[in-house]
Amino acid sequence: MRVSRSLEVWKMGTINYLDALRVQEQLVSNRKAHKIPDTLLSLQHPPTYTLGKRRTDHNLLIPESDLRKMGAELHYTQRGGDITFHGPHQAILYPIISLRDIGLGARNYVEKLELTMIELASLYGVKACAGQAGETGVWVGERKIGAIGVRISFGITSHGLAFNIDPDLNYFKHIVPCGIANKEVTSLRKETDLVLPAEEVVHEQLISCFARQFGYSNLLWKENGLILQKDCEN
Repeated sequence: MRVSRSLEVWKMGTINYLDALRVQEQLVSNRKAHKIPDTLLSLQHPPTYTLGKRRTDHNLLIPESDLRKMGAELHYTQRGGDITFHGPHQAILYPIISLRDIGLGARNYVEKLELTMIELASLYGVKACAGQAGETGVWVGERKIGAIGVRISFGITSHGLAFNIDPDLNYFKHIVPCGIANKEVTSLRKETDLVLPAEEVVHEQLISCFARQFGYSNLLWKENGLILQKDCEN
């Protein structure tokens, strides 16, 4: 008999990057102390560039002052991975989950994040795949559609993935995305011939793909301070 596992999902809408980071840090602390269940944040950010802990500033191609003139922010983080962009019309997931409780190592965890985005792309007839060695994230041919950058502390995850629904791809011209030169960035809008539903629907589909990949049989939706129970298999 399969054990039913629950995941609390916070639908946060658009939230400033630093505010989301503070929420993650508090949730990680609470998850380590077993005060909360596995939790998933679903959100978008205003235009924001982030660098990973390797501090690869050389992959930012314009001065930070120019970013500010564009209305974009730049933040340094403790996640893995290289520089990336977050902005409107992306679907972002930040899992705060215990890898020990679900019996996953770091590599398997990242692979399942990749499969989450690959499954979502497939719903729209887009054949995506994990990158080659040294190419993190999810790709459609030579074009990157989803980025991954994670942090794992004492077996608890934070940060996560960003899937391009229909962001302004011009923002990516100011960086070497994820440190991989001479490769394009793409979006679901560009790669599918299908008419996309409302973005909220795509966000929920991504959450469902995540739940299936990680074996959560029950989702608890938290929106506007309310928790609504929903069976993710329905």
